[in-house]
Amino acid sequence: MLSNIKNVFKVHDLRNKVLFLLAMIALYRLGVAIRVPGIDQDNVKRFKDQLEKDNGALGFLNLFSGGAFASFSIFALGIMPYITASIIMQVLGVVIPKLEKLQKEGAVGQRKITQYTRYLGIAIALLQATALTFIFGKGNGSAFFGAAAQAPHIPLLTGSMWPRGYLVILTLVAGTALLMWIGELVGQRGIGNGMSMLIMASVVSRLPFSFYSILKEKSWVPFVVLLLVSAGIVVAVVRVELAQRRIPVQFAKRVVGRRMYGGQNTYIPLKVNQAGVVPIIFASSVLMLPVLISNLLGSNSGTGWRASIQKFITRYLVNDRGWLYISLFAVMIVAFAYFYNSIAFDPIRQADQIRRQGGFIPGIRPGPQTERYLAKAVNRITLPGALFVALLAITPYIILWIFDVKNFQFAGTTVLIAVGVAMELMRQIDSQLMQRNYQGFLK
Repeated sequence: MLSNIKNVFKVHDLRNKVLFLLAMIALYRLGVAIRVPGIDQDNVKRFKDQLEKDNGALGFLNLFSGGAFASFSIFALGIMPYITASIIMQVLGVVIPKLEKLQKEGAVGQRKITQYTRYLGIAIALLQATALTFIFGKGNGSAFFGAAAQAPHIPLLTGSMWPRGYLVILTLVAGTALLMWIGELVGQRGIGNGMSMLIMASVVSRLPFSFYSILKEKSWVPFVVLLLVSAGIVVAVVRVELAQRRIPVQFAKRVVGRRMYGGQNTYIPLKVNQAGVVPIIFASSVLMLPVLISNLLGSNSGTGWRASIQKFITRYLVNDRGWLYISLFAVMIVAFAYFYNSIAFDPIRQADQIRRQGGFIPGIRPGPQTERYLAKAVNRITLPGALFVALLAITPYIILWIFDVKNFQFAGTTVLIAVGVAMELMRQIDSQLMQRNYQGFLK
């Protein structure tokens, strides 16, 4: 491994890309430590202590921002608005003919889609920044915490919404725009996908603190158990990420002029976990909606239908240690995995593309039979992948509930993201080393 790292730094271009990637990650982590202006420092510390104990929707947001949301820094929103915009654009590409046409235009169309995604990401960041500032600025976000009934009133703004609150909103949106620019720079001048690398840096940065908090709060037993579970999750994620079903495709021979083309055999690789971490993001976003409704209803004190709804949300839909929350989380992950795969892989388009290239699946007629065969294969392979992601997401909840641990956030999701991005980075480095006759990482 050390010799492989030496080989990376022997190649001038590859060395510059790796150093540029490390420099951008260091710049990102520096921005996480810079708080927005107009925030009460003492209340931010109380807010951070309360948030570190939450494994619900806010804990998920804090995880993907690398702890920036807990300290309300300039990168508090993280890169999630852009990721959400990318998912929305991918979904809209199926239902809007103009976007579908742009997807088929190659690099030119992709540049336009990227531009639309940037605008949508800024709009989502503006909405999120406004909502978070108005809710938490005056300390009205107690319903968002997993222990909502015991959550204290923590106003983060030192003054009125004008002008301090609007300055906070502008700063948060500017921070997200800067992260989008950094991510695109990493993709152009660095190595790997820039957005994925920023998310990986965020989630991995929380792991040492999480394990240390367990060791400080509890005994060695839960620490060792969670360490072994995390190691097992790493092995499982690696095996599932590499697992795929290969559907064989044969291409007929064609004579063009005096040359003969085609006749080769290939395959369509269908990953077991094709959706990745997207279903977890969708499910967490949906589970945040009841909390927003609870916040709009006001205080849960007193009687009446409003108080009843808020008490139900607080007891069952916000409590990440409740059986209803965990069950809904798992079911929605499986449902969103099917939804995402139905969008990401279109059997009709794939079958038409195979037919146009003169190919066919052995034993399957071209046309409708091929479409049904591909749809059936995708549905069958989606179920084990979705169940794996759901089990990966809820296992830490169950273990934390058994050992009564409050400061360990999303171990399964963290490992899934970190391992997936790390493997993709290793593949890219290995391919560049192989071009220069060096032994790669994956050898």
